[in-house]
Amino acid sequence: MADQNFVDYVKICCRSGAGGAGSSHFYRDKMTSKGGPDGGDGGRGGHIILRGNRNVWTLLALKYMKHVIATPGMPGAGKLCTGAGGKDVILDVPLGTVARDFESGEVDFEITEHEETRVLVSGGRGGLGNANFKSSTRQSPEYAQPGEPGQEIWKILELKVLADVGLVGFPNAGKSSLLAAVTAAKPEIANYPFTTLVPNLGIVKYRDHRSFVMADIPGIIENAHLGKGLGLRFLRHIERNSVLLFMVPIDAGDISAEYGILLNELKMYNPELVDKPRILAVTKCDLVDDEYLELIRPEIKTDVPFYFISSVSGKGLVELKDALWKEMDKQ
Repeated sequence: MADQNFVDYVKICCRSGAGGAGSSHFYRDKMTSKGGPDGGDGGRGGHIILRGNRNVWTLLALKYMKHVIATPGMPGAGKLCTGAGGKDVILDVPLGTVARDFESGEVDFEITEHEETRVLVSGGRGGLGNANFKSSTRQSPEYAQPGEPGQEIWKILELKVLADVGLVGFPNAGKSSLLAAVTAAKPEIANYPFTTLVPNLGIVKYRDHRSFVMADIPGIIENAHLGKGLGLRFLRHIERNSVLLFMVPIDAGDISAEYGILLNELKMYNPELVDKPRILAVTKCDLVDDEYLELIRPEIKTDVPFYFISSVSGKGLVELKDALWKEMDKQ
């Protein structure tokens, strides 16, 4: 059920409100039979707005909302009365939501802060009343502007998980086990690949009542940047992490080579990811003894610091958290 509730991609049809028409009206009362123009402006059509909400974690609320429709503005009236504006539709989205145009694929904006509001689709402007067109040579204009029509546009909303530390590794590398060991999160853990199909978040408690957020990104595979498996869907969640923790199990054939493949996948997907701080964790070290670890240490050729850990026995977890905190502190 938890997997079904995590929604990180939705496509919605957005229809903003049309602007109200301006009024073509002339002032009349019992003392004035032919007054001047006093038609008011039409009201603005309703916007469709995205608002960041740190208490929302997924796009689940928008999954079945295929059409989002804002109301139109009201027409203007006499006595320079401006029509009421259309009611805006405000959609609460999690932090890290990216809005893009469906047709062109271009990114419109990103929501990264709590209570940040951005207009996704603008409502039509209200038309000007005939009072706006009065001049010394045209004292009784009989025309007014119609309101602008609203826009109907398909939009894509994608969620990129915001976390301090993102776990990067092939399926069954021990990412979920680590998350369960250092946080209160309860990810599904099993001895087969692709146990995790959606990102899991957990808060890691650190020294002096400090904490940071760790994200278990579903396992990528070789050529994930080409869309193999669910690669593109998984990889975009890594873009928002401050520090990347690469995880390779001790029973891997070649730890350095596996780390290199993971790094290359990130580079092929987005070269900027290579610039993020990186740490390597060699997992499942409870399967071997300390003597074997010392023998294999010189064989691990990487450009980043690495740590031997075991989520089962707790080996190396304190040192790993210290290293992660140090890297985040640099940021």
